[in-house]
Amino acid sequence: MKKIIIFGATGNVGSYLTKYASEFFDQDQYEIIASGRRQTKVFEQFGVKYIPVDILKKEDFAKLPQENVYAVILLAATIPSYMSDYSGELYLQTNIMGTYHVLEYCRQVKADRILFSQTVFDVSLYTSDDPAVLLKPDAAPYFSYRGDHAVYVISKNTAIELLKHYLAEYGLKYFVFRFPTIYEYSTYQYYYPNNVKTMRPLYKQINRAKKGEPLELWGDPEYAKDMVHVYDCAQMICKAVLVDRKTGFYNVGTGIPVTLREQCQAIIDVFSPKDAPSVIEYYPGKSGGGFLMDISNAKEELGYEPVYDVHRLFEDYKYEETLNRFKELRGV
Repeated sequence: MKKIIIFGATGNVGSYLTKYASEFFDQDQYEIIASGRRQTKVFEQFGVKYIPVDILKKEDFAKLPQENVYAVILLAATIPSYMSDYSGELYLQTNIMGTYHVLEYCRQVKADRILFSQTVFDVSLYTSDDPAVLLKPDAAPYFSYRGDHAVYVISKNTAIELLKHYLAEYGLKYFVFRFPTIYEYSTYQYYYPNNVKTMRPLYKQINRAKKGEPLELWGDPEYAKDMVHVYDCAQMICKAVLVDRKTGFYNVGTGIPVTLREQCQAIIDVFSPKDAPSVIEYYPGKSGGGFLMDISNAKEELGYEPVYDVHRLFEDYKYEETLNRFKELRGV
């Protein structure tokens, strides 16, 4: 039976990807194995085996299967959103050396392919020049060498150079997925912009809508961005596990721009009391950041078709909140 190893399975995207993969792949042909640093039994509900591995410790890889490993999905990373105390060294250790250790594991077990996650910050300056620009999957890196994201982007770009080397030297196929914000429900509603703990603006809006309070919309109501649900992201990755190609670089998205007005209205429709719904209050100012993603090659090469529009996305948030299936991974 072919094995698919998911590193970073305990993360926000990784946990939902693991659930999706457990349903997507034929269980008679593929075995999903989840991996992360912490101890957990949360994946037992999906019939998925979990093996704790720290990708910075080479000896930990001996715990993993050494035969019939077909694909490795590498989502484990140190990212700015959850760095409460800035350390460029952590980016270099996890995102470069950790990737190197995973690649060495792939080489030793003769894996067919590795799937790797990047973020949109490697091309973020394109949107500074034109907020409405459609980001191409083959866009050359264009990012700021200043700020708390710089070393992160450098570390991820360096890791991709390692992927290219392992394809050229060992024939290890690789597929890179550029993530914008991936939307999935989480118990933990905070992130760390510039290392400061801050409630995510989206959860502020949802929490206000639940109380029937006004939702504040700052800037141009018609400013649009791509809003991709975690299961659409998972669909793209899982389809790349099966595709007959040597390599690919894909933007993760829907190709459907969602305006700030549409986002706020969808939040009201899903979360606000029906007898006293929230209203949208408009304020002048700078519109929130976002990205428009060209996903044409993912459709053509992978057969990817997004399923979740903005209303279905928030309906799933509400549903997952009732289940809270990953609570032990998130804290409060």
